Amino acid sequence: MKLIVTSLVAIIFVAAGSFAAVVLKTPSEASASYAEAGDDENHDDDHGDDHGKTPKKADKHDDGHGSKASSGSSAYYKFSREFVVPIMRGGQVTSLVILHISLETDSATSEKLFSEEPKLRDNIMTTLIGLSNDGRTLEEPTNISNYETIRSMILMNLKDSIDDGIQNVLIVDMAKQNL
Repeated sequence: MKLIVTSLVAIIFVAAGSFAAVVLKTPSEASASYAEAGDDENHDDDHGDDHGKTPKKADKHDDGHGSKASSGSSAYYKFSREFVVPIMRGGQVTSLVILHISLETDSATSEKLFSEEPKLRDNIMTTLIGLSNDGRTLEEPTNISNYETIRSMILMNLKDSIDDGIQNVLIVDMAKQNL
C-alpha cells in the first residue's frame, strides 16, 4: 500500500511539473525574447533587468566561432519542443538522439518563422531521419565532424525551404539514450 501511495504522489508531481512547464513556456514569451534580441543599441543605458542584454553581448563577441559579429540585427528562433530522432538498426530502435535546436536569423525572418514552425520542424526531422539512416552520423553525435555534418545538413535543407534570412543552425543541447 505504501508503494502505491508513493507512486501516485510521484506521478502527480511529474504531471504537475509538466503542466507548469507548458503553461510557463508560452508563445508570447518566445516572441518577446525575439524582440529583445533585435533591439537597438540605444537601450544599453536602461536600468531595468538585464534579460535583454545578454544576447546583445553575445552578438558583439561572437566572432571567434566562424561567424561574423553582428550589429544587433540578428534574432534567435527557439523551437517550442526538442527533436527526438530514433536510431534504427535491423528494424529495431536501438537508441534515441534528442536535440534542442535554435536558428540564428535576421530580425525580419524571425517573426515569420513562428508561423512556419510545423514546416520547419518537418524539414529538420526529415534531415535528421536521413542522417540517422546513414549508419554513422547520429551514432556518434559528439564527434566533431558528425556534429558539423548535422548542423550543415540542417542549414542547407532549411535554406532550400526558406528563401533567405537563416544565418546559422545552433545545436543548443544534445543527448543520446541507448535502449
